[in-house]
Amino acid sequence: MQDKTIFLASDHGGANLKNHLRDWLQAQGYSPKDLGVESPEASVDYPDKALALAQHIRENPAGRGILICTTGIGMSIAANRFDFIRGALVMNTDMAQMCRRHNDANVLILGAKYMDKKIAEECTQIFLTTDFDGGRHARRVNKLGCLGGQK
Repeated sequence: MQDKTIFLASDHGGANLKNHLRDWLQAQGYSPKDLGVESPEASVDYPDKALALAQHIRENPAGRGILICTTGIGMSIAANRFDFIRGALVMNTDMAQMCRRHNDANVLILGAKYMDKKIAEECTQIFLTTDFDGGRHARRVNKLGCLGGQK
């Protein structure tokens, strides 16, 4: 991954993990762009944060993003409403690798309730350093934007 800019956003349920990953990414030499929320006390609606991140990905098509909410489910549903987002809800390092290798995921989605900081760091590192395999997987990924008559 050449561009070191990573967009991060969370709702209140994912704020602590997002803040941790933001600081960890900075220490790893990335340029995290924090789209909020800063605190678990700052209640926000997860679709609004997914939209904010999607707008940044639209403006930076080679960019990558990380979305975090309590379970990851809401963010996953919201993010994948955009035909240019391939968001993957990841629970372990194997899923982090496979979402890149086979699905060319551009947004990592984490559930803060089910993920400790160390696993979140490992999943993030794998997500950011694993290449897309292409080949037969490219044909499948190219079909994703056509589902539901979007294109």
